[in-house]
Amino acid sequence: MARIIAVVNQKGGVGKTTTSINLGAYLARAGYRVLLVDLDPQANATSGLGVDHQALEKGVYEVLISPVAMKDVVIATPIENYHLVPATLSLAGASVELVPLDRREFLLRDNLAELANDYDYIIIDSPPSLGLLTINGLVAANEVLVPVQSEYYSLEGLGQLMETIDLVKDNLHPDLKMLGVVLTMYDPRFRLSAAVLEELYKYFPAGQIFRSVIPRNVRLAEAPSFGQTIFHYDPKSPGAKAYKKLAEEVHRSKP
Repeated sequence: MARIIAVVNQKGGVGKTTTSINLGAYLARAGYRVLLVDLDPQANATSGLGVDHQALEKGVYEVLISPVAMKDVVIATPIENYHLVPATLSLAGASVELVPLDRREFLLRDNLAELANDYDYIIIDSPPSLGLLTINGLVAANEVLVPVQSEYYSLEGLGQLMETIDLVKDNLHPDLKMLGVVLTMYDPRFRLSAAVLEELYKYFPAGQIFRSVIPRNVRLAEAPSFGQTIFHYDPKSPGAKAYKKLAEEVHRSKP
């Protein structure tokens, strides 16, 4: 059975999609079968892997709303062992359209079940909100990974995020586990970066904060505009080395 990891933070711009696509790339590079599910209506994970989401006829929305099988929307990426369930333009309306449906919080979980034995890792890139799509991602996952930007405002929503995760555990998915927090866009020149890391230890035990820290790196920011992961775009950059270490750390942290 696959390890299913939801990458979640309701705040935008914290490196959530960058973490999702590059963590998946390095796990696949290590020989593991990886599926990335783009659950964000902005479809940044889809375009970041070189797929034109505007040209797609079906994706994760069609799986959730209509009787389309998950396996029928899976796309291969340029990286061996790395596949994508893309987002399409239609996903923008899903939060409203899911409301009247039966088992609305379990739709992604139910549909992913058919693929659970085909992959070692399934990574879910969640939208920057705590709505029904994010809830679907949490219910479908075994573990939660939270990217946190090394800036003050990124800490403000952590309490609400943890409350949401606790509510999901209490009411929908008691086996959901916290995989950990990864600090992103870290710049050692700024005292604030160290202060944010110190604050994280007030929210989470040391064992839930990854030792791998993702630096502020222009190559990481450039790679998606070329439809590439950092593994392809600049594998020798500091950002690439950091995500390689994170992938190794995630794999070692088997529950």
